[in-house]
Parts: sequence; structure tokens; C-alpha cells
Amino acid sequence: MGSTPLHPDLAALNRSVVKLRAVVPDDAFTAGILGSERTGSGVVINSDGLVLTIGYLITEASDVWLTVRRGPEIAAHALAYDQVTGFGLVLPLQSLEAAPLCFGSSADLAPGAGVHVLSYQEFAEPFATTVSARREFAGAWEYLLDDAIFTVPAHPRWSGAALVDGNGGLVGLGSLLVRETIGGEEINANMFVPVDLLKPILGDLIARGRAARLARPWLGIYAAEARGQVYVTGVVNGGPAHRADIREGDRIDRVAEQQVSTLPEFYRRIWAVGPAGTGIPLTRFRDGARADVNVRSVDRAELLKRPPAH
Repeated sequence: MGSTPLHPDLAALNRSVVKLRAVVPDDAFTAGILGSERTGSGVVINSDGLVLTIGYLITEASDVWLTVRRGPEIAAHALAYDQVTGFGLVLPLQSLEAAPLCFGSSADLAPGAGVHVLSYQEFAEPFATTVSARREFAGAWEYLLDDAIFTVPAHPRWSGAALVDGNGGLVGLGSLLVRETIGGEEINANMFVPVDLLKPILGDLIARGRAARLARPWLGIYAAEARGQVYVTGVVNGGPAHRADIREGDRIDRVAEQQVSTLPEFYRRIWAVGPAGTGIPLTRFRDGARADVNVRSVDRAELLKRPPAH
């Protein structure tokens, strides 16, 4: 793979990355899956100390704490979480005294580009890596990115870590550890959410706590694709799919009479039917028997605990 020159002062850039610790109530909707104590990184992105992080770290958090350069923990407020992109915003309740990282251009990153991953300094040193791929990413939890960034080798503490380009610009935020096939070998890689997705919604997230778009319909389905077919791998107990008698092992053949064979196709068909609250017609097969069901979708955000006001 090719490479590009990297910004010389990585230590200075790394001082814009903070440690984030979130505490979530044990009875929160996401506590069983994501845990009640979550730790990762965040990135200071403006002169007010606003911190960008990956949203799953702060979802339903009752308390958020930030640490800069081995200093004391500073209380913070979970300001926003955008389920479409996966970004979260945190506002410190006192000065962080950390310079912001400037945004770069995610669109300019091509496979082969040399980049660095910056996590909180006590987690790991600045980490050289390479963009291995740009492509869509579909998560089992009704999540889809059209053009995610994949890097190898994998960073050990990826959650909320900053991906910076050769000019020192922030181009992505760490989301997942995934498996990639490179040269016939399957290896660990990281998936980063492109920061370009944040730019058009940042103002709304700051002002309103959410992007100015209609909420997508959420079914509470975990799904996977195999051999050109979409299968249910789990359902959220009490969620829309569960109430409509969708079960683990069901094969979803159609959405609104449109056949689906991949996860991205499945999600796009659901979201095209209408906003949250819309009934989503699904055709499922179970033990060879077909059934047409209508799943009354919801806005997932309505199931989540809201952060306390400060």
C-alpha cells in the first residue's frame, strides 16, 4: 500500500484527545449490551472545549467525566447523540484547556493513504496505520454507513479515537474492531466514521441535541446476511419486531413487497417506507412457511434515557 507524509507534531495533536468515562444506570435500555461503565476517547473540536466522541460511549449516560493529560477528571454533559452517523457530543462543565483539532477532509482519503490514530495518551501512543478500504458498512443493529473508513493494522483502543491525515486534520472517529481480508489473510482492522458526515449536522446537534431530520423507523432487529439472504439473529425483547412475532432464525425475504438479499438493501428498504412510527410490511419465512407481517416501527431515541440537565 502507498503512503503520504504524516504531520510532524503528533504529540501536540494528541493533547487534543481526552479520556472519556461514562456511567450509565443499570436499568438503561443499552446497559445490558454496552455495559453500565464505558471508557474511551474523545476529541476537542472547538474553542469552547466541545468534545466529539463515538455515540455508544455516552448513550443514556447519567454522568460523563473527561480527563486531559493526566489531570483531574472534569464533569461533562452528554449533549447529543446522532444514531444515523453514530457521533456523540460532550460539553465539559469547566475549561479543558486543550486546543481543538481542525477538521480535515474524509473525502480525500483513498486506500493506501498513511494516517495516524490518536487515543488518550495513557491508552496508547500515536499509532501509524493505513487506509485499507473505503466502502459501505452495515451493522447488525440497524446501522449503515455509505462510505466508512477501514484501517490496518488495528489500534488497540479504538473507541472514540481520532483518525488524522498527513496535514494533522481530523478525518474520522474510531467506532469498531472488524475483520478484514488483506492478501488472502483475515486480520484485525478498525472502522472509522468519516468526519465529513458531522459537518452538515454539527450546528443542529449543538443547538437541538439532534440532527434536523425525521427519525428513522426502528424495528429492534439484529440481522445478518448469508448466501444472498437476510436472517434475523436476534430481536430486542419488547421491541417492535418482538411484538410482531419476528424471531431469531427467521429469514426476511421482502420489505414492502421489495425483495432484499443484503443488509444494506434491507435497511434502505425499511427507511424508504416512512419515518419512525410507520408500519413496515415484512415477508418472513420460518421453517419453510411464509408470513406477511406489519411491524409498527418506533423512534429508538424514545426508548433511551435522557441525560440529566446541568
